[in-house]
Amino acid sequence: MSVPNGSGDALLAALRPVVEGLAATFGPACEVVLHDYRRGENSVVAVAGNVTGRRVGGALSEIGLSVLARGDDAANDLNYVTHAPNGRVVKSSTMPLRDADGALIGALCVNLDVTALRQAGDLLAAMTGAAPPALPTTTFTNDFDEVVDAVVRAGELACGKPVDGLNRAERLVLLRALDDRGVFAVRNAVTRVAARLGVSRSGLYADLADSRRTDSRRTDSRESDSREDTRR
Repeated sequence: MSVPNGSGDALLAALRPVVEGLAATFGPACEVVLHDYRRGENSVVAVAGNVTGRRVGGALSEIGLSVLARGDDAANDLNYVTHAPNGRVVKSSTMPLRDADGALIGALCVNLDVTALRQAGDLLAAMTGAAPPALPTTTFTNDFDEVVDAVVRAGELACGKPVDGLNRAERLVLLRALDDRGVFAVRNAVTRVAARLGVSRSGLYADLADSRRTDSRRTDSRESDSREDTRR
């Protein structure tokens, strides 16, 4: 969705009454959240309903980070289901918002609490002997530090060791993963990740630059191999 006058402010202003209208239409199980990604970690500018506990000035989730990571190539992500930390099962849709130049400026998110429906489905699955599918957990919070912690914890699990025990090569792998997930697209994220990893901010900047150079060389190598295969 984009606005013709070149200003993302007009689009976000136009969507504020839509936020209230959608939430009222679907009732108390619905929450609608409007994000302005230009505000960094405090991206929530309007919210109606109470499913994830978000409020104005709150943080974007890991899903918002993934939208930021895709940047101007971000597309609608519709009807995905996750667990919230409070145990609720949430079905969501995230729709990126762009200005007239096509630049990503925010997102409109619709969250439905489907916990009761999920529980009924799990009961039916148990009766038929089928195991219910596992759901990922999304960190819906008003504190961006909690989102950073959740992403870093996922990196710890992937590495199989605490992040403060990683050697430099392992740390570069972790930073690439965090970068791919959009963490460093948010202002001040470097300071938070550096503290979490037990390194200096300047050291993290240097490691992040190295991880990006390494990733760029790998991308160039893959593209070169692809061109060579095409010539063959």
